[in-house]
Amino acid sequence: MATCELAELHETLKRIKLLAMDVDGVLTTGQIVLLDDGSELKAFDAKDGVGLRLASIAGIKTAWVTARCSECVKRRAEEIGVDYVVMGRFDKVPMFEEILRAEGIGYDEAAFIGDDIQDIPLIKRCGFGVAVADAHEEVKRFAKYVTERPGGKGAVREVIELILKARGIWNEVVGELIGELIDDNER
Repeated sequence: MATCELAELHETLKRIKLLAMDVDGVLTTGQIVLLDDGSELKAFDAKDGVGLRLASIAGIKTAWVTARCSECVKRRAEEIGVDYVVMGRFDKVPMFEEILRAEGIGYDEAAFIGDDIQDIPLIKRCGFGVAVADAHEEVKRFAKYVTERPGGKGAVREVIELILKARGIWNEVVGELIGELIDDNER
């Protein structure tokens, strides 16, 4: 990445006030396990959960926007303090715009992480549109950034680290989470 592109990326990341994402394929590997009793099983990466807590400490609002309705998604979001969970509509733009209005921000202050074609409209509109490493190739074409990590394996954490480091607050926020200041010179 060229120096001017990197500087532009840092300025974009500094403006992010809302980090939103799809669930299946972004926070999970995309596998949906349906159990005989009608419930679902999903596996979430703990590193993404810690990352979402870090985002919250930094004052970044978080949102999960998914076409599927799932009790385990709702439960996990509650556990880690996700600000908005909207489920049940394949067309994600109207749901997302309700969140933007509630927060009083524009698309340029929002990031969206997706993996499949239904995420393209938000990836295109947001100031920082992201595709996970294993996203559909069509999605990657529209993303400003493609993660190194695949969905369900730390991709969300990767994006949060980028944002916090671009703001120069990574050590401060980590220190607040763990109750101990981190010093780069200790390594």
